[in-house]
Amino acid sequence: QVQLVESGGGLVQPGGSLRLSCAASGSIFSINDMGWYRQAPGKQRELVAVINFGGSTNYADSVKGRFTISRDNAKNTVDLQMNILKPEDTAVYYCYAQEETDWNAMDYWGKGTLVTVSS
Repeated sequence: QVQLVESGGGLVQPGGSLRLSCAASGSIFSINDMGWYRQAPGKQRELVAVINFGGSTNYADSVKGRFTISRDNAKNTVDLQMNILKPEDTAVYYCYAQEETDWNAMDYWGKGTLVTVSS
């Protein structure tokens, strides 16, 4: 099994910055996609950013130009640099990883880290 542990959440003022980190551990065969989702109170969980093994990225329209996702394949880690934070960015942020084989794909989730942007 793969375990994902997030860190870096906290309280930040509007316009500030925060960096989230996630480390994967356990029995890992091959991780293709890694990324970040978030869920605000009363709303559905939504994609924030994903990055594949080769470094190709995809961002939600609401964070383009402000957030940057990166990964270290050797260490099985993924980071999310969040700049120019807005109150609407307040949410629990979840680390995501997809482990792929020739016959199956397994999704793994972290327990989440809270990001609060005060106003």
